[in-house]
Amino acid sequence: MLTVQNLTVSYSGNRPAVEDVSFEIKKPALIGILGPNGAGKSTLIKGILKLVSSKGTVLFNQQPFSKIQREIAYVEQKSAIDDTFPITVRECVSLGLYPKMSWFKKISKTQWEQVNAALEKVNMLSYKNNQIGELSGGQFQRVLIARTLVQQAKFIFLDEPFVGIDATSEQVIMSLLRELRDEGKMILIVHHDLSKVDDYFDEILMMDQHLIAKGPTKETFTKEQLAKTYGAALGLGVL
Repeated sequence: MLTVQNLTVSYSGNRPAVEDVSFEIKKPALIGILGPNGAGKSTLIKGILKLVSSKGTVLFNQQPFSKIQREIAYVEQKSAIDDTFPITVRECVSLGLYPKMSWFKKISKTQWEQVNAALEKVNMLSYKNNQIGELSGGQFQRVLIARTLVQQAKFIFLDEPFVGIDATSEQVIMSLLRELRDEGKMILIVHHDLSKVDDYFDEILMMDQHLIAKGPTKETFTKEQLAKTYGAALGLGVL
């Protein structure tokens, strides 16, 4: 369960990027976070994960973030990640092991096998010794998902994972996310492509600084709620 109460995030004393947002998600699901550019979608995730200063209450299974952070995985936008860092694909995926490892403990043979298994799931095992900078955008996104797999987190947050990737990578990632949902994971995804919302998400949050609507996709993704969320941008085709 994820409970968010009265979450507000402001930058440098300006108008809140996210203001007084409250919602609850009670069971494993794929949840899309929708809204126009500048709506605070990414900021909402960062506020929930204590990556930015915020006001309000956030509980994961009725526990604060500090008590459960090892059970949380976060994949930020690819544009915010330095893919020139000299690290191999296999080493990048192995970073998902560290939240649950003791200090200075080496990765075991069994854990390396887990890394390889995760890479195989995303069809990237043959690239395990490549530098991450050699990968395409879609390949790199698959590697980041593999890192999430080895972490075995209960709560997964993805910020625009499908931007700038190929259709094959998107299909591979969505298939894995559905599997993870079915295994009991809660997955929140900042998403912008409205044409795929019905197919991708069990529930959606629609926001523009404030929460505008939240609920099952079939009931919530309506023309009325789209108009409230996107306003004039909906008719101008600038979503």
